[in-house]
Amino acid sequence: MDGTVLVADDDRTIRTVLTQALTRAGCKVHATASLVTLMRWVEEGKGDLVISDVIMPDGNGLEALPKISEERPGLPVIVISAQNTIMTAIQAAEAEAFDYLPKPFDLPDLMKRAQKALEQKRRAPVSTKPGEPLSEGGDLPLVGRTAAMQELYRLVARVMNADLPVLISGESGTGKSLIARAIHDFSDRRTLPFVVAQSGDLQGADGPAMLLSKAKGGSLVFDEVGDYDDETQARIVRMLDALPDPAPRIMATTQIDLAGLMEAGKFRQDLFYRLGGVTLNVPSLRERVEDIPLLAEHFLGRAERDGLGTRRFTPEAMQLVRAYSWPGNVRQLENTIRRLAVTSSEEEIARSEVEFVLGNQPAIEPLRQGGEGEKLSASIARHLRRYFDLHGGSLPPAGLYDRILKEMEAPLIEIALDATGGNQARCADLLGINRNTLRKKITDLDIQVTRRRKLM
Repeated sequence: MDGTVLVADDDRTIRTVLTQALTRAGCKVHATASLVTLMRWVEEGKGDLVISDVIMPDGNGLEALPKISEERPGLPVIVISAQNTIMTAIQAAEAEAFDYLPKPFDLPDLMKRAQKALEQKRRAPVSTKPGEPLSEGGDLPLVGRTAAMQELYRLVARVMNADLPVLISGESGTGKSLIARAIHDFSDRRTLPFVVAQSGDLQGADGPAMLLSKAKGGSLVFDEVGDYDDETQARIVRMLDALPDPAPRIMATTQIDLAGLMEAGKFRQDLFYRLGGVTLNVPSLRERVEDIPLLAEHFLGRAERDGLGTRRFTPEAMQLVRAYSWPGNVRQLENTIRRLAVTSSEEEIARSEVEFVLGNQPAIEPLRQGGEGEKLSASIARHLRRYFDLHGGSLPPAGLYDRILKEMEAPLIEIALDATGGNQARCADLLGINRNTLRKKITDLDIQVTRRRKLM
């Protein structure tokens, strides 16, 4: 690695670590805790790369980026920040930063990015389009310092002004609609309409035309498109093939694997490829456990602003919150935190209060509760009540009856086959169904059958 790197950070430890690592890699390094000093170096023509923190004692690193770009158009800047929100990534992208990394950062990763910045000439600056300044606006709970969320932020920042359609996938409650809204609100379409379409909005001869009229070149989002029937999917294909000018930005959300549906013949191939220009995967809360305290703090702050009082978790209570598997993801976490803010009698939320609100569910498998002897119907009823609760005041996607039956039917057949050693004749007798019916269900549900001797 060759070149001179300007490092600006008010944390002495970070300055020391970066100086040592970059020097060992063959670079010359100038390090400072002052943004004013950094700007003086830039104006003097020093440096081939800038690595800068955002919050400095004498200024804001993001606000300095346009000045750096104006003074030295070809000088790449890597932004590092402890403000681990989607706003930081978007602001860094709009300010033409070469790259953005959250703190705490992985040093080898930063060194690779620094080498790439030194080797690759930064693209020519693009003038910022007019629009309202970026702000937290609706107080989006898109926070997280885990690698999965930071990568998602970077992708959002890169695609927000692209013309490609965006498919946003993830479990219920992960924040897919928030991602779609963020892409719109921070894009150059932010002053135009943001329209979310349900399956029913596409019915009738005038359905698609009315949606396009509402969108007016803004953003059009097909919500949970994996639940749309064949006729509705065909309507979307025809609509996308005849988009007006100006055409709206097309986005879609899904909690179902569309590729799997397509392979099973339940989702149109032509629609799949029309929607999947860029795919953003929103991680479940189980995949980013380290973000749970950040989200909990965010929701407690929101509850305080709503007049529900100041609350904080005891260490033991937070340990339980972190250990819970949150099948309803961020939406369930928010509802739980708000309920705790309302019901807690003290400023500190105790572990016992968390246990009560979570229904004393096991930390890892929250849906498997109930003592020995509990009737199957009671267990199913409890599971279904929780499933409805996870959707807050909204109803689950249509088609619930078939989805629930399939969820019950598949494990029943699998366990029965296992109990009978894979003997389909015995399994059919055990279940009380015709052997041909069993074979069809095994095929339809993609159940693997293994024959072996099994003594019961």
